[in-house]
Amino acid sequence: MTRSQEIAAKVPACMKTITTTDALAAFCKEAAKRPYVTVDTEFLRERTYYSKLCLVQLAYQDEHGNDAVLVDPLVDGLSLAPLYDLFRDHGCVKVFHAARQDLEIFFVDEGVIPEPLFDTQIAAMVCGFGEQVGYETLVRKIAKSDLDKSSRFTDWSRRPLTDAQKTYAVADVTHLRDIYEYLSDRLAQSGRHKWVTEELGVLQDPATYEADPDNAWQRVKTRTNSARFLGIVQELARFREAYAQHRNVPRSRVFKDDALVELASTKPQSEQDLGRSRLLLREARKGDIAAGILKAVKDGLALPNDALPRPDKGRAKLQVNPAIADMLRVLLKAKSEGEGVAQKLIATSADLDALAAGERDLIALRGWRKEVFGNDALALCDGKVGLRVDGQKVVTVAV
Repeated sequence: MTRSQEIAAKVPACMKTITTTDALAAFCKEAAKRPYVTVDTEFLRERTYYSKLCLVQLAYQDEHGNDAVLVDPLVDGLSLAPLYDLFRDHGCVKVFHAARQDLEIFFVDEGVIPEPLFDTQIAAMVCGFGEQVGYETLVRKIAKSDLDKSSRFTDWSRRPLTDAQKTYAVADVTHLRDIYEYLSDRLAQSGRHKWVTEELGVLQDPATYEADPDNAWQRVKTRTNSARFLGIVQELARFREAYAQHRNVPRSRVFKDDALVELASTKPQSEQDLGRSRLLLREARKGDIAAGILKAVKDGLALPNDALPRPDKGRAKLQVNPAIADMLRVLLKAKSEGEGVAQKLIATSADLDALAAGERDLIALRGWRKEVFGNDALALCDGKVGLRVDGQKVVTVAV
């Protein structure tokens, strides 16, 4: 048997490619009768601001065996409206793995966020599979199978799809059924479904997917807190974000962050000044981008003082107690291992430093995190408890 025949033989017989709205509606009608449907996408984003949806994979369990389909959104005339209706159906859980980018695609296209929603990456972290665990790892550990990764970086916009691509794509939702059922059972046994529900709040918040040009400057890392400098950064970032969205090109194709910071420092006044930039792309030194840059710098310089962005000076002045920070790290490790939860899901290193410096408005001190770690962390900071080695474990003791 040739390699191509081996690949074709692995394509599930029940799998089909949906190319019409009617066929999609029929599948979604059946899926809505099931307790859950697994969902994944293939897309391209290297050359665009917004993701280009190239394929949607769907699967559910039925009484006659497994059923999975590939939906081709690139076919003329196919509407995803039946899929969006399924996303709005509260009787069927929509299961994703690492859903952030998938959900952004659907939100940008239709303004819809699937509900109820389940993310197996989040659930796996709650169940002790480590930090940001990959799908391949869960397939191997839970579904006891291996994935063919050869099609991972192929061009999903090209047609026709190969058998290897179809096999790879359908595996992303067929194995996901076993993973979902396993993790859902684990959560039910541990009573931690509410933990996952809390974590899903960010994914279900429309603000997660709304890239407002007015706030784009907050993503730019700088080494100075000068309000005037940040004002120019704000205007440059606003122009870049709006330009990238309007032209549907990546931000980096307009100009990169290091070039933005350089421009805010040098404050160019003319195209001749732009020509002296070390970091600005050649295409950005003339035309619409150059004009936008010069206007943004001018607008930043003209901002009145009361309109300038203000850095968080309070956080910058926090004095971290290194001894407390070290003890908090030991406590976090002990709690993480004891509860079987990924450390970074509970608290980040920055959270621990802020806590050791006296800050209390932290995610690590809310919800289930407070029960698992926050209460003891606060007691440790307040000198009410200490840490003691008990065999192979670290435990808290009253002081």
